[in-house]
Amino acid sequence: MSAIAAPPSYILNGAGFGDVASRLMSSGMDPRVLRPWIGKDGRSQYITQNDEHGKPYSQPVMNTGALLRKDDWLALDQAIVKAATPRLKLVADLRSAGLQYNIPNGLGKTVLDTEKVSDINDADMSMDGLRESLGDRPVFDLASLPLPIIHKDYHFSARQVMCSRNGGSPLDTTMAELAARKVAEYAEKLAIGSQTGITFGNGTIYGITNMSGRMTKTVTSPTATGWTPATLVNEVLEMRYQAQAAYHYGPYMLYFSLDWDVYLDDDYSAAKGDLTLRERLAMIEGIQGVRTLDYLPVKTCVLLQMTSDVIREVIGMDITTVQWESKGGMQLNFKVMAIMVPQLRSDYNSRTGIVHGSYT
Repeated sequence: MSAIAAPPSYILNGAGFGDVASRLMSSGMDPRVLRPWIGKDGRSQYITQNDEHGKPYSQPVMNTGALLRKDDWLALDQAIVKAATPRLKLVADLRSAGLQYNIPNGLGKTVLDTEKVSDINDADMSMDGLRESLGDRPVFDLASLPLPIIHKDYHFSARQVMCSRNGGSPLDTTMAELAARKVAEYAEKLAIGSQTGITFGNGTIYGITNMSGRMTKTVTSPTATGWTPATLVNEVLEMRYQAQAAYHYGPYMLYFSLDWDVYLDDDYSAAKGDLTLRERLAMIEGIQGVRTLDYLPVKTCVLLQMTSDVIREVIGMDITTVQWESKGGMQLNFKVMAIMVPQLRSDYNSRTGIVHGSYT
């Protein structure tokens, strides 16, 4: 006897068709409805919601197909955080600096629209204030940013879940860790620009190394004849001046690809030996830190102004896991997903605070 395929789940004209889509639509696209858990009595089912003060509480629900206990979800979530955190260096720097823009209910939006604004003319000066200065106003230009979902799937069979429950042992979180790592890596690569972003809704996702309006600088290869650590210091000073000439005065972060580590962590001066090159660069006025990014293309360094008019991370949904059933309830499907998109910004005159250094 052939298996009966489950009907597809989709959203059309604002209506949900199928179990998963209907649950999402009825909750206003809140992914927590796809994270049900079984209560201590083994029968009651709940989802976690937030009250008007932002405090979580357990809301009883009916017929959600919950097969996991609350402890199972905690184990999966802890595995995801453990796997994702080390991979998100640039993204973590942006978020810790407050350079993030949170979109409530980001799963229900596909595009973020913002405006670029031009400068206005300088002020005038006179002794009596009667001179009429040039009257003008800024010019605005609309910019769009797609909000795609980064996701990775895995599954357990219903039998695996029941064996775990009956044996009193937690579910194997290896797949959750691997899936979270892939999602985190994708988000990091998008911000860096080593992963090509998509174009949607008249907007394209760019990173710090592929944004069309970024400034560039040719730096000297550390293997070139005559290169010394002071060579790089001077070239970083030139990169800072490029940013300042474009009216971006810091603060900055200085990022390097992995191949630079052997030079950055070596002594800056053979005579003194009390500083590494990394430490010397961090002493430059305006530079907050010197970091290595795993996925920055080789032979690369980037001077990045850490302000929201240059870059911010748009968070429509943090890394989370949702669950649904298929194959007659015999397979429990999981999707680790996030809406985490870099927004690279320039002013109306296409000036930005990104200086991309590289050598061949």
